[in-house]
Amino acid sequence: MPSLAGQVVLITGASSGIGEATARRLARAGARLVLFARREDRLAALARSLAPAGPPLLAVTGDITVEADRRRLVDAALEKFGRIDALVNNAGYGTRGPLELVPVELLRRNFETNVFSLVALTQLVLPHLRAQRSGCIVNIGSVAGRIARPLSSVYDSTKHALEALTDGLRGELQPFGVRVTLIRPGFILTEFADTAHRASEPILENAGPYAPYLGGFRAGYQKLHRIAGVPDDIAQLVARALASDCPAPRYAAPLHAKIFLGLRWLLPARLFAWLVRLRT
Repeated sequence: MPSLAGQVVLITGASSGIGEATARRLARAGARLVLFARREDRLAALARSLAPAGPPLLAVTGDITVEADRRRLVDAALEKFGRIDALVNNAGYGTRGPLELVPVELLRRNFETNVFSLVALTQLVLPHLRAQRSGCIVNIGSVAGRIARPLSSVYDSTKHALEALTDGLRGELQPFGVRVTLIRPGFILTEFADTAHRASEPILENAGPYAPYLGGFRAGYQKLHRIAGVPDDIAQLVARALASDCPAPRYAAPLHAKIFLGLRWLLPARLFAWLVRLRT
């Protein structure tokens, strides 16, 4: 079983939420971290908090959607540590609103961050993992990658795409000894929901014929707070995957995520669709 101690792990979206919790957990386990995020102040604060007691780390500020920033990230990691052992693709955000009213440009932007830039960064890292004939790719997906919800079809479709990309990549990299896994968080108490709301505010405030349904949508999200998990629930799964010779194809947390996914598999499609609508 691979040891986390000494592994060079690159984490995107590392300045808050799941990315920050993952960085803290892996640092405690002795991993050497390369942290990447847009917010320089938050990233620097995290790096300072981890540096005194932990192994060497590198914090790189940049935008995952910018090619030059992606290349600079990989080059900096190799220059400092000489290798990369794992990539945790965590950066992403959500767009809310009825599909009819979401400008196509916003849809493209969400796919650019959650899918295309993730693939582009992975393509930069993979030659090094193949050459080592070892390593791990951990993609942070979502329960939404299996369960699409009303008023969240744009974000959910990016996570559906990640399901297929992860499965295909797993088979492609198996001959080279590179492990690939997907983690499906459920509702986690982070800044994610507030960020999604801000990004989608013009749509939600001008919902037209869909306006009467927004109240139920918001009420459903408020109810989810009662069963929400915390970022370290997902960080634990990342650590488990990185420390495994043969990680599961998919992990899910917290408990409600496993329950929803189980119901999605067990129940007839129409009944499950009714339940999803009822709760959103």
